[in-house]
Amino acid sequence: MSSADQWLLLRAWLRNPLSVAAIAPSSLALARAMASQVPMGPGWTVELGGGTGSITAGLLAGGVAPCDLVVVERDPTLCHRLRSRFPEVRVLLGDASQLEALLREHGIAGPVRALVSGLPLLSMEREVQRAILSAAAATAGGGPIVQFTYGLTCPVPLPLLRRLGLRATRTARIWRNLPPASVWRFETAANPVRVLLAQRPAAPDAVTAGALRLARVAGLRRRKTG
Repeated sequence: MSSADQWLLLRAWLRNPLSVAAIAPSSLALARAMASQVPMGPGWTVELGGGTGSITAGLLAGGVAPCDLVVVERDPTLCHRLRSRFPEVRVLLGDASQLEALLREHGIAGPVRALVSGLPLLSMEREVQRAILSAAAATAGGGPIVQFTYGLTCPVPLPLLRRLGLRATRTARIWRNLPPASVWRFETAANPVRVLLAQRPAAPDAVTAGALRLARVAGLRRRKTG
């Protein structure tokens, strides 16, 4: 990301810190992990919270055609930047909680194969979070919702997963991001409240590994003295 984009992101965060996920750009590794969850095939890919375009660029590099990509951004300055950077992509200025109406207003119809979100769900009020996810689930129409988060657990509460009939799977943990992030995939399922850990658990960091070794040594000592 250029210094100009970094400044735009910082200014957007200062204007409304609860609506901007971070003041640091998403890494290439995170963008690739998000893009890898978009299935091949016909239909729109809708991105919520385009920011300065890090995830947008990753989606395009991952094979999403510009004519099949719609990006929703509520900040006018960031929206203008996205339109300048990606002239072949449909970039809409609007609120993600009004997604269905926003797409209809711009004549965007047809199947949505995936919905990708960089919105800061954890910092939002519960009602705002519910409105956005309800709109996202209705728009996705059975396709996956892909969300990244800086939190350690699923960014969507279990009661809301149950209400929307979604299953949550953590598909990746990106350590080479500032801060480290997790990618979650939400899909309709027969068992909607099931929350899965990463399919490929990340290796523990040095602190965690050291704590595990100390715990094993302490356990051995207790057995010897017991």
